[in-house]
Amino acid sequence: MGACAALAVGCSSSSGRVGPQDPSPSGAAATACRALRAELPERLDGQRRVTPEPATKYTALWGDPPIELRCGVRRPEKLTPGSEHYNPTSDAAEVNGVSWLVEEEDGGYRFTTTDRTAHVELTVPDDYAPEVGPLTELADAVRKTLPRRDP
Repeated sequence: MGACAALAVGCSSSSGRVGPQDPSPSGAAATACRALRAELPERLDGQRRVTPEPATKYTALWGDPPIELRCGVRRPEKLTPGSEHYNPTSDAAEVNGVSWLVEEEDGGYRFTTTDRTAHVELTVPDDYAPEVGPLTELADAVRKTLPRRDP
């Protein structure tokens, strides 16, 4: 059955979806996210890209367990003034010209771009430690397709 069968077991949700929830960006963010999707690598951190079920316009998966990318997500609460979770000193990393919010989660890390016109979220399971590796491989595609946001 291969990766898709394993993926279906590992990532199904109560809605029956496999893979990450599809964001719904609009306007310029949607256009930029579609451009990013076209530039994404077939392999990330040595893992082959797999198609989420159902296929989506704004997400991508690599490997099993999957490294999950979602483009067009909301601004993280930690970066949103007025949010109860706002923390302007949250952990961040600049990787090849792209700034990412770094959040440790059970079983891995979630990285979210902080300086782009559309927010990209990348969830990397602990299986791929060091989890920051994929950020290096995605930097060119992010810089090419998602312009910096004015401060």
